[in-house]
Amino acid sequence: MQALRLLNPTGVSLRHRRRFVRRSYCAAGPNQVWHVDGYDQLKPFGIAISGCIDGYSRRVMWLSSGSTNNDPAVIAHHYLQCVSSCGLPARLRTDCGTENGDMAAIHCSLREDHTDEFAGSLSHMYGTSTANQRIESWWSFFRKQRTQFWMDLFSDLRERHYFNGTHEHKCLVRYVFLGIFQKELDEHRELWNNHTIRPVRQSLCPSGKPETMYHLPHRFGGRDCGFPVDPQVLQEFKDLLPPTNSLCGDANLQAYFANLERQSQLAPPINWPAAVDNYIRLKEMAGL
Repeated sequence: MQALRLLNPTGVSLRHRRRFVRRSYCAAGPNQVWHVDGYDQLKPFGIAISGCIDGYSRRVMWLSSGSTNNDPAVIAHHYLQCVSSCGLPARLRTDCGTENGDMAAIHCSLREDHTDEFAGSLSHMYGTSTANQRIESWWSFFRKQRTQFWMDLFSDLRERHYFNGTHEHKCLVRYVFLGIFQKELDEHRELWNNHTIRPVRQSLCPSGKPETMYHLPHRFGGRDCGFPVDPQVLQEFKDLLPPTNSLCGDANLQAYFANLERQSQLAPPINWPAAVDNYIRLKEMAGL
């Protein structure tokens, strides 16, 4: 203790007062670090979400739903589609899940010929989910503002015995709800990217609208840290990836539900009440 008082008197004083010291997130500009993670709170009902956020601007790069977020080909497809429109980030930050393996390999390959200090294999960082703070903290906002409603809606269907968690029921949920659910995700992403983030004392990153901070970083004292990429090279990687799953995760069930929908002349749902009616009707017709 005497040695600690001599070496780190400030730290000893803070620990003595039981003061919690927050670390500050620092980034030089957009595309320096992209944080990628999956959201599993709706997985019990058959819907998986994958998201990515830029660490500097807090701009949501992609927010996609589907039958799985554990398939490496699905995550790599989201990554390549985003890189083709936004450029190549300097670094990626993910957890240690196997679903990130293809994306990490592709990213390191694209960064192999660069000469900066994080080129090649250093351009990707693995770590724990709890330490991936940019995307993990954003998920809490996402649940309060968007997914809690859907969790309550699907829980209500389960309590009314319209959903029992089987593969067939999950496929039917995706077939009926995934279109309007993805539309809501796109709307939420657009709203988030154009809202104003208030300044925070502990943060070293600027405040403002994520879309503006991403595209005009010089106004906030930053710079674009990304790299251009050859579209032909991206297409070569896309060709190497296996095809992704169908809309509801099962091609046979999807064809069966589509046939029932045509027979009953059900109109595609435009909102959640219409989707609930379609779901119940198709469930009864299918005998699930």
